[in-house]
Amino acid sequence: MATKFIASFALALLLAGCQTHPTTITQSAPTSTPTPVCAGGDMMMQTTLWFGMSKPQGGTVTEQEWQHFVDSDVTPRFKDGLSVYDAKGQWLGENGKLARENSKALMLIHSPDRASSDNINALRDIYKKRFSQESVMRVDGLVCVGF
Repeated sequence: MATKFIASFALALLLAGCQTHPTTITQSAPTSTPTPVCAGGDMMMQTTLWFGMSKPQGGTVTEQEWQHFVDSDVTPRFKDGLSVYDAKGQWLGENGKLARENSKALMLIHSPDRASSDNINALRDIYKKRFSQESVMRVDGLVCVGF
């Protein structure tokens, strides 16, 4: 019995010597872009743009002005298709005040390439300039798409 106790005690001492000291783990940026695994379909980019409909000087972007923007600026850049949703948005403006307004959400499914991204940024710039907007929010995500 004493032999088992001594052997257990000696083993515990030996194992204690194997313990490593905790180290600080530093987190670094990923070395590659995350890629979804598609069970079916193709990997594509989904971008949603959020457009405010209130004009800073008063009034709103009319349905005719919005449709003209879609027809003349969006559609030529994204001929394969798009979706538009009516939305209600709110955010904290540059002036520190809470702003609420009607909005439009424009969803685009496109190739994850530089040309598409540049076209999207051009749309944001056109809309901001044309309707005196502070910003047009952009949300991107890789998605699996099947038709």
